[in-house]
Amino acid sequence: MRLSKFRKAIADMGCDAAVLTNIVSQRYISRFNFTDGYVVIGREKAAILADFRYIEAAKAAAGNDFEVILISREQKNVLPDTLSRYGAKKVAYENNYITCSAFDALKTKLADFELIPMGNVLDDLREIKYDEEFEAVTRAQRIAEAAFRHVLDLINPEMTEIELAAELEYYMRRAGSDEPAFPTIAVSGASSSLPHGEPANKKLSRGFITMDYGATVDGYRSDMTRTVVLGRADDDMRRLYRTVLDAQLAALEVICEGKDMAEVDGVARDIIENAGYHGCFGHGLGHGVGMYIHEAPSLNPSAKGKILRRGQLVTVEPGIYIEGKYGCRIEDMVALTDRGPVNLTDCEKQLIEL
Repeated sequence: MRLSKFRKAIADMGCDAAVLTNIVSQRYISRFNFTDGYVVIGREKAAILADFRYIEAAKAAAGNDFEVILISREQKNVLPDTLSRYGAKKVAYENNYITCSAFDALKTKLADFELIPMGNVLDDLREIKYDEEFEAVTRAQRIAEAAFRHVLDLINPEMTEIELAAELEYYMRRAGSDEPAFPTIAVSGASSSLPHGEPANKKLSRGFITMDYGATVDGYRSDMTRTVVLGRADDDMRRLYRTVLDAQLAALEVICEGKDMAEVDGVARDIIENAGYHGCFGHGLGHGVGMYIHEAPSLNPSAKGKILRRGQLVTVEPGIYIEGKYGCRIEDMVALTDRGPVNLTDCEKQLIEL
């Protein structure tokens, strides 16, 4: 299905073939994960071009849709030769994911072909996900949730932020994660006011601890944030946490296929603003997740007129950040499926004091 939809999109551009050089695009279309080579898609045939390091694995993974071709010192023209054999003249390339120097090399290699920039063709295809993609993200999310419950028993004032981040990542790898979905955020005390703060080699501060992290399964990433309290929360902290949770629950209640993205953002944002935290929610409500940790679509105030569609997967992650003091964020992932919106996150989010 992916391959046929991509072929149609390339044909609609007036191209005879496409050359994929981005490793995420290559894996999305071919299901094979490698870091050096090409995936070539013609009107009727497709190929994985790989060097000796990957050739055996490529043959095992290719299936019937792809031929596997060795790139060697003796076969320097294997890319143009393959395109010629596929009858290609106009070739789409990934202008969004190629450096200037790599494009110059590609242009030299394919001097006999007309290169056409692909733009957002593959990004648009990846935005609408299949059930198997939702399933991979869900498996990654279950690993992340287990890691959260694991560290709740370990968090203490002698642990550093870096140790907490490392413990999350180590648990996820042992539980089956390919890699962290992105650099793990584990920040405490005043540092929790930094939405994308980096874990430091310092002991956990009492107060809010924000953990934003995810696992990866078959190339698909999960994303969750939970904020807990080391020690006891005072009344102001409890009110702030309750406001963030109310905002998230309200957004989760209204999110669905056909809803304006800015309106969903506004539901959460209005609750935070009306509670007196003006200017303390400075980022969008959510973003797409898939093979990249940030994909289309984006739920934010500037997305007015953009409508949520079936097949999209988005985070819902309101937060309140008081500069120099502390912050709190709560994040789930929602899939817009044939059965309606489904929250893929199954993890406690009541205020936890440790």
